[in-house]
Amino acid sequence: MTENARPAVRAELHYLDARTTAGRQFIAPGGRTATERTEQRSVGIRDGRPVRESFALDVQGFALVDHRSAVTDFTDPGQLESVYVGEVCRLVQEQLGADQVLSRGWELRRSVAPAEHGAQPPAGGVHVDYAPDHVPGMVARAHARHFPHGPGFQRAVVTSTWRVFSPPPQDWPLALCDSRTVAPDDGAPITTYFVDELPADPSGPVEHLRPVGSSWKVRHSPAHVWWYFPGMTRDEVLLIKLGDTDRGVAWAAPHAAFPDPTAQGAVPRHSIEFRTFAYFS
Repeated sequence: MTENARPAVRAELHYLDARTTAGRQFIAPGGRTATERTEQRSVGIRDGRPVRESFALDVQGFALVDHRSAVTDFTDPGQLESVYVGEVCRLVQEQLGADQVLSRGWELRRSVAPAEHGAQPPAGGVHVDYAPDHVPGMVARAHARHFPHGPGFQRAVVTSTWRVFSPPPQDWPLALCDSRTVAPDDGAPITTYFVDELPADPSGPVEHLRPVGSSWKVRHSPAHVWWYFPGMTRDEVLLIKLGDTDRGVAWAAPHAAFPDPTAQGAVPRHSIEFRTFAYFS
């Protein structure tokens, strides 16, 4: 792949401040607040469409895949539950060659009026949804709950299937970082809490709350190589690796939404991300 020859846009990404070692975030309907400090860094983000066949989950940590859905309204929970869950689980199983795939639910995002339909705003900070040290125990507990009498597993892969269902071009597309350019110490864990209302003081007491997981926020490195796929349609999805118990391949791809300065006449981005656990016997 002749990476340096690809066209690129320059955009500001929100990285974790280099002084932050750990933190916490609170997610409520339509919003998020956190304790970590961030810093803006201007980076070049290359257009991946001319070389889309060069990307693979086990190499860069992401891939663009054609997939037509029978869902007519992605804001309808009934259609998502009755149609989309099965579609995505089959897609992930086919693409990864896994033996079993578990649904871990979906999340809607809107760049305008994010609280509508229970959506969140675009995730502008550079992150991986799950901290690497959190993944092995998380997938093992889920496997034990759902397959208590079945055989164990040799490997588990966590993915997000990311789809835009507003028309192209997108005002806030998704930037993806080549996993090969990310060092193990480039990030820090952030404990996540789901709440009904965002706290006035994110640094206040949390003993009354139950953490739901740990994400991984990423510090800036000049080694990072960024890609995006402009003008995505509803018949395409990005498969993004969020974790892998096999650390001999790409374990995850950090990603972040960004305002595309070249997108003319863009409508607000509306997207859905669907997380799954794929197991290999």
